[in-house]
Amino acid sequence: MRPRGVRSAAGATLCALGLAAVLTGCGGSEGGLKSAGPMPTAVGPVRLWPDLPPATNPPIDYGESDTQRVPGVEVPDNDVHSLDPLAVVRAEVRAHPDARTGTDGLYEETVRAIEACGTATATACPVMRPYYRDLTGNGRDELIVGIRMPDQQVGVRVYLAENGGLTRIMSTVDQVISVELAGRALILRVGSAGIPGYEYRTAWTWDDQQGSMLPTRDEIVRVKPPGTGPSTVPAPRLVSPTPTPPVTPAPALPEATP
Repeated sequence: MRPRGVRSAAGATLCALGLAAVLTGCGGSEGGLKSAGPMPTAVGPVRLWPDLPPATNPPIDYGESDTQRVPGVEVPDNDVHSLDPLAVVRAEVRAHPDARTGTDGLYEETVRAIEACGTATATACPVMRPYYRDLTGNGRDELIVGIRMPDQQVGVRVYLAENGGLTRIMSTVDQVISVELAGRALILRVGSAGIPGYEYRTAWTWDDQQGSMLPTRDEIVRVKPPGTGPSTVPAPRLVSPTPTPPVTPAPALPEATP
C-alpha cells in the first residue's frame, strides 16, 4: 500500500501541473481573458425594522379552492382538442345555475345567451374562439376559453385534461383589455377605473403545489390616455436590412501618350 503522504504529494503535483496548463492556455495571445471594465458594487437587500414580530396567522394558500372538476365531461386520450368549448361552459353553467359571484359566477343574461348559442333566437354567442397551449408543462395542451359579459367584462377560464376528465384550473372575470400568451404564462391586461392613465397587468402561471393557475406577477403600468399628445415613452428602434448600393465601376484611366 502506498503511504498516504506520498499519495497526497502526487495529487498536489498533478493539480499544480493542471493549473499551470490552464493558466498557460488562458495567457496566450489568442483567447485570453479581457477586462469588461469597472462593475458596480453589488448591494444586498437591507431589512428595515428587523425587530417587527412575526405574523401570527399562517399565509393563506391562494388558489387552493380555485380548481374544480367539470361534471359530465369526458376527455378521450386527455386531448382537449376533441372537446366542444361551448359544451364545457354549458356543463359548468348547468352545474351552478344560480351562481352570480365567485369563480362560477356569470351574469344572468350571459347564462341565457350561452344556453341560446346555436339556436334561431341567438344574437351573439358569448363563448369566444378557444385557444390551446401547454401551460402546465405536462406535454399536452390546455383549453383556454373566453366568455363575453356585460359592462365590458370578460371571463377567462383554463381547463386541464387528466385521467379522462376535465379540471378547471383557472377562472377570473375582469374588464379585460387584452389577453396574451408568453411561454407558459397567460397575461391579462385590465383597465384601472380608479387610477386614470394606468392599467393592471397580471401574469397567471401554473403552480405545481396548488395544482392551479395563480397570479404570480401583478403590476401597475402607466399608459398614455388617447388624445393627450405624443407619448413620452421612446418608441422602439427598429433595425431593418439596409439595401446594398449598386457598385459603380471606376472610370477608365486615359492611356498614356507615347
